[in-house]
Amino acid sequence: MMPRRPFDSIYTQGFLRAATCVPVVEVASPARNLDETLKLAQEASSREAALAVFPELGLTAYANDDLFFQDALLEAAQAAVAELVRASHELKPVLIVGAPIGAEAKLFNCAVVIYRGRILGIVPKTYLPNYREFYEKRHFASAAEAGGSAIPFAGETVPFGNDLIFAADNVPDFAFHVEVCEDLWTPVSPSSFAALAGALVLVNLSASNVTIGKAEYRRLLCASQSAKCVAAHVYAAAGFGESTTDLAWDGQGLIYENGERLAETERFATHSQCVSADIDLERLRQDRMRMTSFADCAALNRERVAAMRRVPFSFDVPAGEVALAREVYRFPFVPAGAASRDARCHEVYDIQVNGLMKRLKATGIDKVVIGVSGGLDSTQALIVTVKAMDRLGLPRKNVLAYTMPGFATSGETRENALRLMQALGTSSEEIDIRPACRQMLQDLGHPFSRGEACYDITFENVQAGERTSLLFRAANFHKAMVVGTSDLSELALGYTTYGVGDHMAHYHVNASVPKTLIQYLIRWAAKTDQFGVETSRLLEAIVLTQISPELVPPRGGAAQLAEETIGPYELQDFNLYYISRFGFRPSRVAYLSWNAWRDRDRGDWPDLLPEEKRHQYDLAAVRKWLEVFLLRFFETSQFKRSALPNAPKVGSGGSLSPRGDWRAPSDAKADVWLDELRENVP
Repeated sequence: MMPRRPFDSIYTQGFLRAATCVPVVEVASPARNLDETLKLAQEASSREAALAVFPELGLTAYANDDLFFQDALLEAAQAAVAELVRASHELKPVLIVGAPIGAEAKLFNCAVVIYRGRILGIVPKTYLPNYREFYEKRHFASAAEAGGSAIPFAGETVPFGNDLIFAADNVPDFAFHVEVCEDLWTPVSPSSFAALAGALVLVNLSASNVTIGKAEYRRLLCASQSAKCVAAHVYAAAGFGESTTDLAWDGQGLIYENGERLAETERFATHSQCVSADIDLERLRQDRMRMTSFADCAALNRERVAAMRRVPFSFDVPAGEVALAREVYRFPFVPAGAASRDARCHEVYDIQVNGLMKRLKATGIDKVVIGVSGGLDSTQALIVTVKAMDRLGLPRKNVLAYTMPGFATSGETRENALRLMQALGTSSEEIDIRPACRQMLQDLGHPFSRGEACYDITFENVQAGERTSLLFRAANFHKAMVVGTSDLSELALGYTTYGVGDHMAHYHVNASVPKTLIQYLIRWAAKTDQFGVETSRLLEAIVLTQISPELVPPRGGAAQLAEETIGPYELQDFNLYYISRFGFRPSRVAYLSWNAWRDRDRGDWPDLLPEEKRHQYDLAAVRKWLEVFLLRFFETSQFKRSALPNAPKVGSGGSLSPRGDWRAPSDAKADVWLDELRENVP
């Protein structure tokens, strides 16, 4: 039986550490370049990297021109490769280095893939630039001119070609493809077919010289290729030491994952560099599974895909803990930085507002009914509704807003609701639901009607149902539409009253907006003064109010708090994102959550979040609330989501509508998820 790998290791959790290495080179000096290459390889090894990528022709330098026809240089390069192979016995990563390789009476510009004392394969460059400052066809043959699929090298027969996928047979998803420089710049690169054939990491060895604007173009290339191929892209370009006869070099190394930049070297550095990043292989695989067009593309290119050759090897996985060297953002639904905040928040509001506008125009209805509690969700729904009325050219008085205090409504939330309706200029009315609720409880023979302090689910749902029933009847009476207020987080956890309750409306505007994002949107609306100074002050007060359904009277002075029952929304939104969007194992979600939340002093926070709201959680808390999430999400709440009203989808993968992103049976059990969590999280 295989020993269990440690929980706190990236290699247990589906990550792979890759390094891009840019050595200082000496032109036509393989021995010196070997020394510098070994230093960086050892640094990558000390970091527990699985891949270390070096620039094109890095063992000789790129700018040798006709010196590449000199046997002395070629023999020295071959000797450097052989020495690197010997040294690799003691190194942890797969090394991918650039060297000129002679075969079949031709000279090829190659990437040599080395691991633990052997050459796994040699990849010749396919597309040779012969324009502007490049004259590679003068010196090298293309991979298309290779006569065979293997060549003799250093006493061995080595796989040879641009069709090689190197795949670890003992590490799921660790499969990579290598190409050289210009191969990436072509309309259809070799790595595109490799990705379709299963390579999740695409490697490019480059000697791209620098000109104005070229660095950004390289970033665009790597970002685009990684995004189109749903892959990681590791890029290493030549740097200081290359000949500057007619060119200059900036040594740009890049690591991208599905369009997102993870790491970049310092450009124009005069010292050698090794930068690394942890690539999420499991997330890439999950994304490919969901992207049906990816599989369709593979099918339409089946001949090229089938022609790719797999080179298996066994990777020595580090035995101990290897901590994640990558920030896991605490709020995956929330804009990550101030720079993108305004545009993202505007867009969220535009989506919600436009959805409601279309529904009103389609039905010919010009009035809406909405319940306003003074809490987060109804506040967000109300300001969205007001914006919709403004854009439709309708008076805000057409928003028929009701606050409906019950047995546990606090003076603070009631006052906030009344003041908010007044500040926004909507119609407003207060209806005390307690008499109607008492009558229903009495009709039911409920203990509360006899004076007993019985605050069970019936007691709560009688109030929730009375509010919703009143809103629907008001909509009938005024020929209006009921706008719902429940959010994505409540729907995920089933924290809504089904049917005649906050679960139901004629149209929902918050159904794909999670609680953490609603808090942020309201803070942003206040900060940017979207509705005037008075309203902004109210919004800031509302967002600081404790989250409570206010259905059970305070006990011992303590109010009913939602998060005491279902867990912190910031943790549950994190769980929702990674389980519904990516389908990760619960133990992996716990690992990511623990990395995100275990230390409040690590990583970035949304700039609008007050210091006192910046929390941290240990692994025990992460596991406890994830158990709650798994049970409620998979087993007890799907029947509510199967009957959701229409609502606009705001984010990618951010909807639980049965007509959209999440379709699941209402009768499933959560055991398989709970068992996995309990077995694999200490």
